[in-house]
Amino acid sequence: MKTQSNQERSKKLEDIMDDKKAVGQYAASLVKDGDVVGLGTGSTTAFTIKELGRRIKEEGISIYGIPTSFQAKLSAVESNIPITTLDEHDIDIAIDGADEVDPTLCLLKGRGGALLQEKIIDYNAERFVVVCEERKLVEKLGKNFPVTIEVFPLAYRKVFEALSSFGNPVLRDGGKKDGPVMTDNGNFIIDLFTSVENPKSMEKELNDIPGIFENGIFTSKCEVVFMKNGKIVVLRS
Repeated sequence: MKTQSNQERSKKLEDIMDDKKAVGQYAASLVKDGDVVGLGTGSTTAFTIKELGRRIKEEGISIYGIPTSFQAKLSAVESNIPITTLDEHDIDIAIDGADEVDPTLCLLKGRGGALLQEKIIDYNAERFVVVCEERKLVEKLGKNFPVTIEVFPLAYRKVFEALSSFGNPVLRDGGKKDGPVMTDNGNFIIDLFTSVENPKSMEKELNDIPGIFENGIFTSKCEVVFMKNGKIVVLRS
């Protein structure tokens, strides 16, 4: 069996990062002077945030950002993007990533643990733009990643029991800390390993379980941007 050399792996990673940068910068070009922008979480949206900072500095555009996580907020501050809140402004355009995208442009999000704030901001935006890699496009949600669920700690055990009828629930471990992952909102994350047959109905069914704040199935109307054969491709729902 032929194995991939370190040089080949390095080149592939470099190509992936180049694609992410191109997609992130394209999404930043959609932002207009005066816009309030929902700032997504993840490696591709980090390029968007950085490019927005460049546009503020070099083009003189005036925008506000509403971050979806502490990570996005730190990136925005570093890029000198003025921060505001949903209490103060409506959102003109939200730019965020995705873990999976199905043929109807329903999404699976939450690998970074920011799904609750992401859904609040993305669903309340006038325009929702998703930046991702072509490999994130799948025939059915749940193919490569679990459905992420944000849970109030007090309700963890009962939620876990209820989720067992949907698939295989697993409490996400902190990895670099003892105990479970804690979200920006102080909640637990449960990863539900299952195949999503009907995203719209499953999104609602999961949220009907007491103790669940939000789940990572996103069915809001959106535009999906990715690179294919060196060119930007835009899909619209």
